[in-house]
Amino acid sequence: MRARRTYLLGTVMMAGLLLAGCGDGASDDAQSSSGGAPAVGMAEQAAPDAAAGKEMGQDAQAQAPDLKVEQRSIIYRGTVTVRVDSVEAAAGQATGIAKTFGGFVSGDNRSSGSGSDTATMELRVPADKFANAVEQLSKLGTEEQRQINTEDVTDQTVDLDARITVQQARVDSGRKLLAQAKSLNDLVMLEREVATRESDLASLQAKKRHLADLTALSTITVTLLDPEAAAVTDDDDPPGFLGGLGAGWNALLASLKVLLTVLGALLPWLVAFGLPVWAVIYAVRWYNRSRRPVVQPAAAYATPAAPLPQHPPVSGPPASGPPQPKP
Repeated sequence: MRARRTYLLGTVMMAGLLLAGCGDGASDDAQSSSGGAPAVGMAEQAAPDAAAGKEMGQDAQAQAPDLKVEQRSIIYRGTVTVRVDSVEAAAGQATGIAKTFGGFVSGDNRSSGSGSDTATMELRVPADKFANAVEQLSKLGTEEQRQINTEDVTDQTVDLDARITVQQARVDSGRKLLAQAKSLNDLVMLEREVATRESDLASLQAKKRHLADLTALSTITVTLLDPEAAAVTDDDDPPGFLGGLGAGWNALLASLKVLLTVLGALLPWLVAFGLPVWAVIYAVRWYNRSRRPVVQPAAAYATPAAPLPQHPPVSGPPASGPPQPKP
């Protein structure tokens, strides 16, 4: 009997809970149906967003493996070091090469007047003219160093395209819902949401333009050295005893150079002010020495000591003692 009562009581409680859950679900459905445009808008928005995301994901998976080499997005970067007879003339020729290939000079840093002239120029040329431009620049003089780097950004480009498409769809759906807003609260909420989506879309588009600029125009850094300029060394060597010794020696030379520079700067002041001060001090000492009275030694004024009295030897028998041996 107790078991049956427990079973019946449990059945009644479970039935009550199920009825309460169904009532809450029905009330929630009624509220969502009577809420107006926002709830319906979110449901309508989720469908196109999910569909667009799936479609772009399938397109990306289908297109990425089929891309050929000339269809891929590749960033080219190059560095060339050339020793030339005249840095100014070679810099003008490098500018002409960049313009000939349809590019331009994005940076120009030159130094002269210190015994050796150098110039570092950054050129932007179309990607399909990159190799020819590097060859032309290396022929300006004696090529000492060349480094070419490439970066494949095809996956990033495809991903940005898919994200931009999805985000554009979200912005369009938000604008449609904004046009259908019927209350002030809905209008404010939808305006905030649309502004956020437009900001995200603008950020994605900016990244896409940056990648497009890097892939469309390659970057070449040209370093021009005159015959007396020091060679450019690679600073990527691993540290070690010789590296530390060289760094310490360079630091010592730099410290000595600074010390000699300071001494050279102070030497004219020392000569201009030090010699007169030393002459004045020497003259004062000489004047004081010449006015000092001469002091006679004390022995010249001392009286001679009286001689001690001399007594005659006392005669008498010789003192007793052992006999002295005869000579």
